[in-house]
Amino acid sequence: MTDAEEQEPQISESRMRFTALIIASALFMQNLDSTIITTALPAMARAFHEPPLHMSVALTSYLISLSVFIPASGWVADRFGARAVFRAAIIVFTLGSVLCGLAPSLGGLVAARIIQGLGGAMMLPVGRLVLLRSVSREQMVSAMSWLTMPALLGPILGPPLGGLIVSYVSWRWVFGINVPIGCLGFIAVGLFIPDIKVPGRGGGLDARGLILSGLAMAMNMIGLETYGRHLIPLSWTLGSFAIGLGAGALYIRHARHAAQPVLDLSLLRIPTFANSMLAGSLFRIAVGALPFLLPLMLQLGFGDTPLRSGLITFAAAAGALFMKPMAKPILQKFGFRTVLVWNGVLAAGMIAVCASFTQAWPPLTLDAVLFIGGLFRSLQFTAFNAIAYGDIPRARMSAATSFYSTIQQLSLTMGIVVGAIILEVASGLRHHPTALASDYTLAFLVVGLIALIGAPLAARLPANAGASLSGHRHG
Repeated sequence: MTDAEEQEPQISESRMRFTALIIASALFMQNLDSTIITTALPAMARAFHEPPLHMSVALTSYLISLSVFIPASGWVADRFGARAVFRAAIIVFTLGSVLCGLAPSLGGLVAARIIQGLGGAMMLPVGRLVLLRSVSREQMVSAMSWLTMPALLGPILGPPLGGLIVSYVSWRWVFGINVPIGCLGFIAVGLFIPDIKVPGRGGGLDARGLILSGLAMAMNMIGLETYGRHLIPLSWTLGSFAIGLGAGALYIRHARHAAQPVLDLSLLRIPTFANSMLAGSLFRIAVGALPFLLPLMLQLGFGDTPLRSGLITFAAAAGALFMKPMAKPILQKFGFRTVLVWNGVLAAGMIAVCASFTQAWPPLTLDAVLFIGGLFRSLQFTAFNAIAYGDIPRARMSAATSFYSTIQQLSLTMGIVVGAIILEVASGLRHHPTALASDYTLAFLVVGLIALIGAPLAARLPANAGASLSGHRHG
């Protein structure tokens, strides 16, 4: 059956929204956890007697775990059913959250975050897969917006809630919030989400590919995380790079001959998917650095309290949420290529503006800049996430969600690593024991430039790219 002959699923707008909102409850929990922990990092560093910049490992360990296990998510969902996998993922994530709150040391926290990552690796792509299989292509942009709108409440509530908990209770309780959310999500998925399986998907899990791809991503990220930071001996860091690069080369060779590779590189032959992967990854690297850099700058550079820091940084997520209902009309009017190019330039510029933040800036002005930046970043994410699947045959949708989600999480992890490396290098060259406000200025300029590089890459898209999704008529 050709792409044109594929039968589009028929689902009402109300049912599409209801399904998206239930799936979004798990994503809300995941995003709340990811943002609430950033506000608590300085307090956790004091509790564990660790340098604050070393606490980035608490973020990257989770994201590396996501990157390692996400490639298997499509096969697992097809093999055992999306509902069963989604519910199990919620339980594993919730259990990992409990263990994080009980962690006696940074090493224990990292181990618990890896368990969380195993659950999160199934929640995000499997939830997205359920939704993509349930809606028509014309509904994809709206479905993605409804999926991410509740999920964006996590970044809105996370920073101020984290600041409140850290200031008046204990950082350990920031992880306890996931328990009631996880229980409710588990029940709702069991009651309302259908058990979707794909008939005719044969073959077993590409275990060799999973090991090679996971080893490549984990070892390279460990090398980047530890290089020049004296966390482990330099020889171990260089060894990590060597193992990671070797495993990556072996995986590429393996994927060319495997019948069903765990990461299907042939999907990169689809122009819209490949462009979203490349340009979108650069943008995500830049955006991934923001939740790490902003709370540290406000608390350690400016001396703000965790609560005050959280009340400022939540504005970016509020802007992102505000944009979601407007995304489809904007894409319908201007088209994907125009939006991804010019909105990408604006989004990169708003990241660079953060380099000019000083203690003298009024909080409302900071909020306004972050809110506007959140608007542009939200529109860019919606456009990248929708057009990536616009030309994917439905039979290959699970492979595409696994591949795309893996690179998505890897890019966000890279953002944290890049932000931490810039601060380490800047403070080291200037002989600062800890990063100062001027070091954060350099970090924001660099990540803003990384985001800007993605804009001209998006210009390579055809003028009518994604027209079936947006309804835009070129010319």
